[in-house]
Amino acid sequence: MSVSVVIITKNEAHIIGTTLQSLQGITDDFIIVDSGSSDNTIEICKNFGAKIIETNWDGYGPNKNKGIDAAKYDWILNLDADEAIDTELKNAIQNLEFANENTVYNFKFKNFFCNKWIRFGEWAGDKHVRLFNRNKIKWNSAAVHEGLTLTSHTKIIMLPGNILHYTVQNINEYISKTVTYAKLNATKYHLQGRHSNFFKLRMAPGLTFFQHYILRLGFLDGWEGYLIAKTTAWYTFLKYSFLKEMNKKI
Repeated sequence: MSVSVVIITKNEAHIIGTTLQSLQGITDDFIIVDSGSSDNTIEICKNFGAKIIETNWDGYGPNKNKGIDAAKYDWILNLDADEAIDTELKNAIQNLEFANENTVYNFKFKNFFCNKWIRFGEWAGDKHVRLFNRNKIKWNSAAVHEGLTLTSHTKIIMLPGNILHYTVQNINEYISKTVTYAKLNATKYHLQGRHSNFFKLRMAPGLTFFQHYILRLGFLDGWEGYLIAKTTAWYTFLKYSFLKEMNKKI
């Protein structure tokens, strides 16, 4: 076993057990970076033998890096609390030789909305690098939509199998996450010196809906596809509305 699993959490008791169960046999080193759970997330993680780091919330990138720094092994499998792995991906990871530190491993995603696999629209065709060597790669310091610091020497390999991403359990959770991410992204844009304008507030939401619902065939996912496309458009409007408010305070 030469890989450590790092997961950030806050109130993930409804899903973290599923994630950790899917990872059994991959490693003896599970690092949980928890930022103030008030449910039994930590207890569930301890039952799986995980090491718990209780810390403040400093953003997605910084908190993931806290876990990476505490890991036993240099090779890091970094997942979110609502991301399990299927059997094919598990087998692929178990058979890796981890010979080249400049290699990172890309994973395909199956995204679920209330347990329905979303095959089209914005959520389809997701791919993300989630396995890498910490001697070469870390997360950047972005508070949201964080990214890995890949270089020109990085070799990306796609592994077979999928991450099963159980995005939201119900509509209320979806709305809450949408507002939270809109605020976080508006803050990120504000700190970058970006500004809102008429086009971004009035035109961008509609274009976003058209892109994901029509061009990317979101309508084929039924009412869930429509809801996702409409909510993404609403998220776009919220993001630039929050940014406009922040711009006024300069």
